Amino acid sequence: MSYSYQQTNHTMPQAFNRLIIVSYRLPFTVHQTSDGPVLHQNSGGLVSAVLSMAERLGQTDGQPTKIHWVGHGESVLREVDPAVLENEAFVAHPVFLDEAVNQGFYEGFSNNLLWPLFHYFPSYASFQEADFAHYQQANGHFRDVLTNLAQPGDLIWIHDFQLMLLPELVRQALPDATIGYFFHIPFPTYEIVKLLPRLWRQQLIQGALGADVVGFHTPDYGQHFLHSVAEVLNLPILEQRVVLPDRSVLVRDFPISVDFTKFDGSAQTDTVTSIRQRYQRLLGHNRLIFSVDRLDYTKGITYRLQGYERFLTQYPDWHNKVTFVMTVVPSRDQIGQYQELKREIEETVGRINGRFGGIGWRPIVYTYASLTFTELLALYTACDVALITPIRDGMNLVCKEFVASRYDQRGALVLSELAGAAQELTDAIIINPTDTQEVADAIQQGLTMPEPEQALRMNQMRHHLQNHNVFRWSHDFLAAIADSQAPRPALETNLPLDTFSQAFGQASCRLLLVDFDGTLAPIVNNPADARPSATLRLTLNELAQHSDLVVISGRNRAFLEKTFAGLRVYLVAEHGAFLKKPEQSWETLDLSTPDWLAPIRDTLQQYVRQFPGSFVEEKETAIAWHYRMVDADDVEARAVDLATTLRGSAAVVPLSVIQGSKVVEVKPAQHSKGTVALALTEQKPYDFIMSIGDDTTDEDMFRQLPNWAYTLKVGPGPSFARYRLARQPDVETLLRQMSEVLTPVL
Repeated sequence: MSYSYQQTNHTMPQAFNRLIIVSYRLPFTVHQTSDGPVLHQNSGGLVSAVLSMAERLGQTDGQPTKIHWVGHGESVLREVDPAVLENEAFVAHPVFLDEAVNQGFYEGFSNNLLWPLFHYFPSYASFQEADFAHYQQANGHFRDVLTNLAQPGDLIWIHDFQLMLLPELVRQALPDATIGYFFHIPFPTYEIVKLLPRLWRQQLIQGALGADVVGFHTPDYGQHFLHSVAEVLNLPILEQRVVLPDRSVLVRDFPISVDFTKFDGSAQTDTVTSIRQRYQRLLGHNRLIFSVDRLDYTKGITYRLQGYERFLTQYPDWHNKVTFVMTVVPSRDQIGQYQELKREIEETVGRINGRFGGIGWRPIVYTYASLTFTELLALYTACDVALITPIRDGMNLVCKEFVASRYDQRGALVLSELAGAAQELTDAIIINPTDTQEVADAIQQGLTMPEPEQALRMNQMRHHLQNHNVFRWSHDFLAAIADSQAPRPALETNLPLDTFSQAFGQASCRLLLVDFDGTLAPIVNNPADARPSATLRLTLNELAQHSDLVVISGRNRAFLEKTFAGLRVYLVAEHGAFLKKPEQSWETLDLSTPDWLAPIRDTLQQYVRQFPGSFVEEKETAIAWHYRMVDADDVEARAVDLATTLRGSAAVVPLSVIQGSKVVEVKPAQHSKGTVALALTEQKPYDFIMSIGDDTTDEDMFRQLPNWAYTLKVGPGPSFARYRLARQPDVETLLRQMSEVLTPVL
């Protein structure tokens, strides 16, 4: 099997005027010379991707369109002529930070807390309030630069964990801005996020949601983020969208990659060939294992060495025939934790070489230095096995670079299952990096892999990277941004609208069960002020002519009868205690005595005295404590305590304690919305049933209905409902569309 590898051309979306990239680092490095500071353009993955965009953005006034880049500016740049901060591709805009602020923001909160925590090393995390304050200040400084720079029609693309607060800060300053945000490291499970203080996690998650699109490397990182959104901010989520009051945010995976053509072509040059041959001579033409990593505890370097040691122990026939070339690139080695890691690596290398090596053979050739691009390509194309085994990595581009450079279709890739790239490069030998036996066996498998199998695996991976290169990454993200600017649908739901409308229109006997507060009417501070809109009343009147429409609520009889006077609807009061059919009197479904009420009332009054602004509402068959207007921070926790206490109290009849939205309600247990809903479904041969509600009190109704019924939860939270509506106004939109099915608008 073979493929023709040609650079895939991705036309850049043109839904914006200028592109503004925002990251901690500028795309330049400052070099001091005798003539003053000189800027040298970096060549990292993000810079390469952005350069490709510059080439595809076309021209402005006859000149190539330049990309504006906002990043932290070294102090030396304060004295630089602004003209120096511009080249043929970029215009740089430095953000200058006080040294103390930058230290707390970058080294402190970003590198000493978010980095270890989000890579699942919580024991390495440092929780310092001063660092978070500096993180907030630094993000604010970035916001100030962007506010002065941005123009209408610009796209602001913010990158990585150092700037999680920035999207929301920019959104507040520039409400109409188009903002993208990409997260380049793993986003962990909520159990890790929950280790952050409550205020910090709230601000970080809310900050990212200031963007129109939030991108991650893998689908599971995106799902972890959505889980945190639901837990931390209690926002509704519809598939891949977080629904905010005025807009929605797309959360999706966009796996970053490499410039396939650059690595594939450069690896075939005479310079690389010459360096490769020199390395092979120096190593005595031994079989070669290669790895390269930045110095970091997330890279699994010591486990890798232990796996190699186990390989040498269990496969002695390879002694004097294989060499492990391990390069570690210097990083943060002024930090004690990293100094200790470096010392441990060097001691382990020395021990393995001393144990197995001899005068003519070193099992490990270890260097602590950076490699040039040609040296890196020479080692990629010389090695028989690339050993890429991080303990946790957002993506890991080294393995993709290795595959892209293997134009000869040879070599084996041993890859950690905990690297994001493992979800794409499934033809690699996938291992658990902490399992030293698995590492040892994988090395043996790679060294003995037949050439046809090498070619088959390598071809599959190269074909994937050729079609999923760095240009596709940037194109797909910007295309998602462009799509996000399209008009929002009138109804935000995961309900299959075509199928739903057809079933509703063709039905001969329809039952519609609809909650009141938070469903037909928005939640308000004073429950007495809740009302359906005039437009909604007209819609309900139309639906009631063709369906059995039931308003099923926790409200009392008098409120419901007054609110829905003149409409031919069924009314269910106090969660199923009373039922009123159209043009008939109320039926009492709850036959319990009120002997249970007095002790419950006394308990609730204690909470009223403790929390000013709360009040007790007494109904005919229920009693409730409302605390929507309470400002105390601990009121939710105390509401849980109250519900627990009430559930454990002795009563003359079985009681049901319901925790709703800012309310704790107590009523006899023998009736509920579910029991009434079930009884109503059995009265007629209904062939269409729909139920809509927003609160925990509606869950019993969802659970009791037939599994073919259309059950819809309004807003966030777990539910037994099959479908979800994002917000209360979506209920009105859906009901109006249903009425139009029955009487189409001309």
